[in-house]
Amino acid sequence: MGHVAEPAGFRAAASRFATGITVVATGDQDGAPIGMTANSFTTISAKPPTVLVSLTRGRTWQAVARSGIYSVNVLHADDAALSAHFAGRPLLRDAPPLVSREGFFVLPQAIAQFACEVVQAIDVADHTLFIGEVRWCRHNEGTPLAFYASRLRKGVGMEISSADHVAYPGDGWWT
Repeated sequence: MGHVAEPAGFRAAASRFATGITVVATGDQDGAPIGMTANSFTTISAKPPTVLVSLTRGRTWQAVARSGIYSVNVLHADDAALSAHFAGRPLLRDAPPLVSREGFFVLPQAIAQFACEVVQAIDVADHTLFIGEVRWCRHNEGTPLAFYASRLRKGVGMEISSADHVAYPGDGWWT
């Protein structure tokens, strides 16, 4: 069992899983906002509302580890330049600022915002999984920015027709 997948093949296979694009944000040691683009975000539980982000070690990772809080901001389909900006490739001279709301730095134009308090941190390889209980969340209408096959995409594709619809287990399965 000692075999490990080759990194390039792993990346190519993993890129076939469509993900949304987020900006994870918090405050640095001086209280200034800091953030990074991340597509490794998932919900864990609705009771209590809990999410997970996987962050590589760097400035934002250090700030989340120190502060114990973070926000996850789901980007709109038109926010590709904002995604690049927070990925360390600044394309915007006047990037929309991270603003403080109820003790968390957020992107006001995000189509969803999750304000989280770290309840567990798990180091795995060169990343840390920050599990956070959601203290508050908000959402707006909009098409998400997505990542699939190593490319940014606008939206999530075509909806399954009602004839092909498959119901999830029980009404309100998510609540």
